[in-house]
Amino acid sequence: MRPLVIIPARGGSKGVPGKNIKLLNGKPLILYSIEAARELFSDDIICVSTDNEDIKSVAESAGLNVPFIRPTELATDTAGSYEVLIHALNYYESEGYIPDTVIILQPTSPFRKSLHIQESMALYDNQCEMVVSVKISKSNPYYTLREEDENGWLVKSKTGDFTRRQDCPIVYEVNGAVYIVNVNSLKTKPLIKFSNVRKYLMDEFCSHDIDTPLDWEIAEFICKEGY
Repeated sequence: MRPLVIIPARGGSKGVPGKNIKLLNGKPLILYSIEAARELFSDDIICVSTDNEDIKSVAESAGLNVPFIRPTELATDTAGSYEVLIHALNYYESEGYIPDTVIILQPTSPFRKSLHIQESMALYDNQCEMVVSVKISKSNPYYTLREEDENGWLVKSKTGDFTRRQDCPIVYEVNGAVYIVNVNSLKTKPLIKFSNVRKYLMDEFCSHDIDTPLDWEIAEFICKEGY
């Protein structure tokens, strides 16, 4: 494996303003992902891709070189993650480093550890387009999830003859913590269109993702409990 680690960090968070550099248990949020990556990879293949000078400064204050600020077209609310990944990949290839695998670590997953990355990598092989971290979903489309039909009535999202939730098939929720991605596949289509995908299962605590103020409060609680 010849990896490139990408930590995509936007500056314009609306749910929790400035969350990527906000202090969680006394440490900027993005440093949790940088530190996990550094336990496995050298700094020269860890890329913080950001549109924000403050995020760049925080990463560089930890000794990690941030090679670029995203161009203007990738710094808007509508800029897609796919274009951000391709931009970072193209930059490193232009500098002479040709990765065959991209490892994406979202900074909003502070309880993802280097062990989770390592175990995800162990599941990856040449037949795989992606290994993605997941958790068991509490919301089951066979039982609890509903959609509106054309008449406005609520119907099950997925049909199945189950009378107890425990009897339904297990469904998994992508938790955003780890993605191990085949570069050749990435160059042809976005992640959502990948078909040969394996799961890496994580527990509820380590899967915690920060998107809202409540998510942040839960993360602070997890830190206080010493998890």
